[in-house]
Amino acid sequence: MANVIGRRGYLDWARGLAVLIMIQAHLLDSWTRLDARGWQFEWAMIVAGFGAPLFLFLAGVSVVFSATSKWRRSGDAKAAAATVMRRGAWIFFLAFVFRVQAWILGWAHPRTLLRVDILNIMGPSIVAAGALWGACRTARTRAIAFAASAIGISLLTPIVRSTHVLDSLPDPIEAYVRYLKEFSNFSIFPSSGFVFAGAVVGVLLEGARTTERESRLNVWLFAGGTALAASAYAASFLPSPYAHSEFWGGSPAYFALRCGILTLVVPVAYVWERLAIRGRWSPMEQLGRSSLFIYWIHIEMVYGLISLRIHKTLTHGQAWAAYAAFVVFMLLCSIGKDRVVRWWSERKGKGKTDKARRTEKGSRRLDNRK
Repeated sequence: MANVIGRRGYLDWARGLAVLIMIQAHLLDSWTRLDARGWQFEWAMIVAGFGAPLFLFLAGVSVVFSATSKWRRSGDAKAAAATVMRRGAWIFFLAFVFRVQAWILGWAHPRTLLRVDILNIMGPSIVAAGALWGACRTARTRAIAFAASAIGISLLTPIVRSTHVLDSLPDPIEAYVRYLKEFSNFSIFPSSGFVFAGAVVGVLLEGARTTERESRLNVWLFAGGTALAASAYAASFLPSPYAHSEFWGGSPAYFALRCGILTLVVPVAYVWERLAIRGRWSPMEQLGRSSLFIYWIHIEMVYGLISLRIHKTLTHGQAWAAYAAFVVFMLLCSIGKDRVVRWWSERKGKGKTDKARRTEKGSRRLDNRK
């Protein structure tokens, strides 16, 4: 009989990889001296460019897993979709809380409160993906709808970025739609497309309910990711059908290339878990399960007043050494956070048990008096 799959730890491992890339991107950017930014730094920044898309991609995978799990328990697809959409709205709210915190701790200009960062895009994208999941009734239609959304966003990105129709929008609003230098780190076009692309993979993985099917699917994901990346790279040498489009500036070819590489991360993580981790504790999975917590605390440590004295003062080698030490520190923070949460949960559970015992004793005394 085929074995039913439990928690897929390799997805946590993949998220842990995104954490490592995220820290690399921010720390090297903040702490490396300007005159030490040679070709090694440039290649590091190219790799760093995959961190945020990987987070968004895996968020799309999680949308499908979360919605389907709640649907199976309750039998109510609309309620399951609504739960996922509320989580997306909560992440969007946290984006503004984070900006307020950064503004206060970093003594930043008030206009930074309106900056569009990854959580500002991830939240609404999860809401949209959750709504689309709820609107479809089968796995096939969901996969098609998610794929069509990702492709549509990628094809529209060059048009959205070059059109003058959006020029009249207020900058903080326009920054959500397309990249705007002083307001945007991310924008809906094309960043939200990665959430929908990840949701396609989520539908496929969620349908592989046995270890045998999961193994075969990861072989197909590896082949499909490789083919997509190779095809996108080849297409990048062809003449562009757009009047205004740059490969690195949000072209469909670049979007497809990244989606292919992001898809490859899943089977690579799967193989690594099967061969190396084998159910043991993994620091990468630990980082992946604490990704939001690490994102929240590391930004201020890297860019804020805490590390102000070493901003842009390190050589490339020193920055990499600092990166290694900082990753270990983040891992320890993650472990410490989990222990505090566990201690607090046990304390609350003990408090409820003691209260129940006191209530039971009180009831017995009352019965004896009667």
